[in-house]
Amino acid sequence: MRYPAVAGRFYPADKGMLLANIEGCFLHHLGPGLPDHIGSERSISAAIAPHAGYTASGMNAAHAYRKIAEDGLPEAYILIGPDHHGVPYSAVMCEEEFLTPLGPCKIHEDIAAELKEMIPSDCGAHRYEHSIEVQIPFIQFIDEDPRIVPIIMRDQSKASAEKLAAAIKKACGGRDAVIIASSDMAHYVPKDTAERLNSMVLEKIGEKDVDGMYSAVEKNRISVCGYGPMAAAMLGSEPSRIEILKYSDSWDSLEYDIRSVVGYCSAVMYR
Repeated sequence: MRYPAVAGRFYPADKGMLLANIEGCFLHHLGPGLPDHIGSERSISAAIAPHAGYTASGMNAAHAYRKIAEDGLPEAYILIGPDHHGVPYSAVMCEEEFLTPLGPCKIHEDIAAELKEMIPSDCGAHRYEHSIEVQIPFIQFIDEDPRIVPIIMRDQSKASAEKLAAAIKKACGGRDAVIIASSDMAHYVPKDTAERLNSMVLEKIGEKDVDGMYSAVEKNRISVCGYGPMAAAMLGSEPSRIEILKYSDSWDSLEYDIRSVVGYCSAVMYR
């Protein structure tokens, strides 16, 4: 069992308070409202969601999870998050259930077994990482019995993203899975600067232009922490269309220090 690392800090550690917090993210004026229904269409192949504390970015993340719920719940959620702690792998998965205040979240064992043939598995490497952990209560909120495959990505180069995307496609062959890329946008810059820089990245994502996204990030030195997971999601899902659902920043949610904000975005990718 992989135990929570940021419960009580990024989100409430109490089950009742956590459920109320997540519902509040959907109902907040920055949120999308609660899902109207659980759909069955299943046209979404991937999504992007932020990973800051819920009071900062949970309302933004709710946009992606409402879309997934109303589109239809998949067989598996492939979660790709950036590494914030220096794991000794380019990419590493975990085969242990993730415990949250809402209960254990199971691993999709068949996909994990296939993926393990291509990338290493080390649950110790996941011990402190929050970028995946904060997604799981949202998934448990919309899906009563989800199955996940969590992956941390340290090397965010395009070559690494291509390799991971190919491994995910092979492991998920014939199965109904949604890839969720966990990323925040530009960090600790003035609000107007964040909007300008992040718009460059979001424009390329909306155009399905992986090379253009990398170029925008690298040439402008934009501190997007999960551009590798976003690239892997785009390459792994091969979407026909990408819809940017919501852009916001920490000033919008917290009204704290307009001179040093972090940007957040949610998006979905359609087959």
